[in-house]
Amino acid sequence: MSSQSPRRVIPIKAEPPSNLSAAERSAVLEACARLKELPGALLPILHAVQEALQFVPKDAVPLIARELNLSVAEVHGVVSFYHYFRHSRPGRHVVHLCRAEACQALGAPALEAHAKSSLKIEFHGTTADGAISLEPVYCLGNCALGPSLMIDEELHGRVTADRFDALVSQSRERA
Repeated sequence: MSSQSPRRVIPIKAEPPSNLSAAERSAVLEACARLKELPGALLPILHAVQEALQFVPKDAVPLIARELNLSVAEVHGVVSFYHYFRHSRPGRHVVHLCRAEACQALGAPALEAHAKSSLKIEFHGTTADGAISLEPVYCLGNCALGPSLMIDEELHGRVTADRFDALVSQSRERA
């Protein structure tokens, strides 16, 4: 008779039901596989998912939780806490409007009001034609040239209402 105790088998959690497309599911699983051994892997995985898909789909949350052996509530809590993570697909172009103190002092509140009025959306919204999403950001590091915004990856300073309209028009033309 052996004195060893029987080996404990840990059941693998079943994959949660999901409406993710095959490509979305693959992107989420790839990010998890590539990054899950990092200390504090959840944030790098969420960033990788958003980079790949442009947002973190709600159906990715249970899949990420399963891959990291976390609760869905833990993953959802992190996604909902950080304003950076989008919950829906953005427009073809994303306008990040700086709301930090330096830009506020240089006219950002008026620019914000103009942007919302001109685009007919609020922050975290997307225009009806799907062209432009408007996102707040709390510093673009362009403080001396405020008010500042970034369209996609292009930074712009000293933005007036007229310049905002011209930049948005140029973005729409780029499709």
